Amino acid sequence: MKILKYLFLLLLLSLVALTVFVATQKGIFSVERSKVINSPKATVYNYLNDFRNYEDFESWSVEDPTMKMTFPNKTVGNGASFYWTGAEGNGNAITLKTKDGESIQQKMKYDGTEADVNWTFKDTLTGKTKVTWKASGTMSFLFKIYTALNGGSDKVIGTIYEKSLANIDKNLDYETKTYAIKVNGLVRKTETPYIRQTFTSEIGKVGKNARIVIPKLIEFSKNNGLATNGKPFIIYHTYDISSGLAKISICLPTNREIATTSGSDISGGKLNGFEAVKTTLKGDYSHLNEAFKKTTAFINNEKITPDLSWSHLEILTMSKLDVKSPSKLMTEIYYPTKPKVVPVAKVPVYKPATTDPAAVKPTETPKKPEEEEQSEF
Repeated sequence: MKILKYLFLLLLLSLVALTVFVATQKGIFSVERSKVINSPKATVYNYLNDFRNYEDFESWSVEDPTMKMTFPNKTVGNGASFYWTGAEGNGNAITLKTKDGESIQQKMKYDGTEADVNWTFKDTLTGKTKVTWKASGTMSFLFKIYTALNGGSDKVIGTIYEKSLANIDKNLDYETKTYAIKVNGLVRKTETPYIRQTFTSEIGKVGKNARIVIPKLIEFSKNNGLATNGKPFIIYHTYDISSGLAKISICLPTNREIATTSGSDISGGKLNGFEAVKTTLKGDYSHLNEAFKKTTAFINNEKITPDLSWSHLEILTMSKLDVKSPSKLMTEIYYPTKPKVVPVAKVPVYKPATTDPAAVKPTETPKKPEEEEQSEF
């Protein structure tokens, strides 16, 4: 019994010593990890700027089957957030500030531990992306004990970041390489009434602008008694690669055409029917240039005359508003063409019969059957 009493006292003293040790340690931490991701910077940024993707790469989420993530309506950009619960605790994160394609600043809270989280993205010479993930903040008392028993905050949090970065690389490698392009050929696009917002945009930011404008168009249609009649689409009035700018109209097809008041940034209109070469891209938007090249090659090979009065149209059949995985995106591209000129057949002109003897031709010798078959009409 004395031995058990001594062991109990020894254990108690050890716990007291550990508590005193942990209490005297600094509660602040700063952890940073970097990794080169085998995907373009825009793709990596867009992936990490959407909290819906975090459940697919966060190592503590992947490894904890009890964890449940909850996503509100806004999961992308400034003000985006998400929440989680699990056996290891509960937490939430919010995006405070973004710089398109360059950085993301977030605030995370986890059972008393708080951290300022920063992501930065840098291009590499090989077309890949260097991602740096940094967090600094204060630890709860229990988290201080946990890190003290497991090698310190840098090791504990750093290991989580290293595993998560590896998951990002693996996921995006699959997502960006899984795509398909099909040139469907010549089609006739029927007329479509729509509401739209027109402006000039950087080509690389068209997708971001679409995610902002389309919800506004949907809200406008609801408030004005309109019914949506198909998927949103983008009209490219101009597409200037040299300047990186495009004049675009982001449109929502509606059941009828409307007129809006002067000064409104949303206007009504109608897309007239036109002939076009259609191409379907299934996959990440980074493959749009390849889709354009294949369409151009088809137009040249088939000797089709393009209509150069405007650039093209993209229907967002499956957009970022519908799915989170880049490989599941679907875009229909229509390049306007001029209709082929169909030659008008020459109609024989028959002269009326006449009794003028001078106009009567001599009687011809009847032709043989072989000669009749070879004659032209």
